Amino acid sequence: MRSDARQNRDRVLAAAREEFTAHGAAASLNKIAQRAGVGPGTLYRHFPSAQALLVAIITTDVAALVDHGRELLGHPSPGEALRIWLRAVAVHATAMRGLVATELLGADPALAECHDRIRAVAGNLSQRAGVRDDVDDLLTVVNAVAWASERHPGDQGRLDRLLTLVTRGLP
Repeated sequence: MRSDARQNRDRVLAAAREEFTAHGAAASLNKIAQRAGVGPGTLYRHFPSAQALLVAIITTDVAALVDHGRELLGHPSPGEALRIWLRAVAVHATAMRGLVATELLGADPALAECHDRIRAVAGNLSQRAGVRDDVDDLLTVVNAVAWASERHPGDQGRLDRLLTLVTRGLP
């Protein structure tokens, strides 16, 4: 990819992240192009749909989340490492006003791969911490906490309070 095309793509992704965070599913692709300083044709050349744009953002975020989880495998306290990472998962789940879990994304294969990568890291961290609970159940609870904290956007500490309540029994 030419450097100017890569710069345009990066600007579109940054603008899209801001728009989806601010407006959720109601984000306008034309507003994203305008915010990025590109024409609609440039946006659609890189991302033919809102779904393609969201998948690109989520895939990037999940790669960072997975890398963070792998780094935490070396943390001296396995239980603390798991709690730190579960918080990162919850923050990821609240990004872009709940769009990660919407029907807008459908059954995209790239998102299924993202889920598998998150599940694998959760399994590794859980096993290291001695947690015998089902990884899918653990991730479901963390996503529920993220959803519940999202319902009270003015309460900045709600996510951490709920996570503390849920993870209190972990080693």
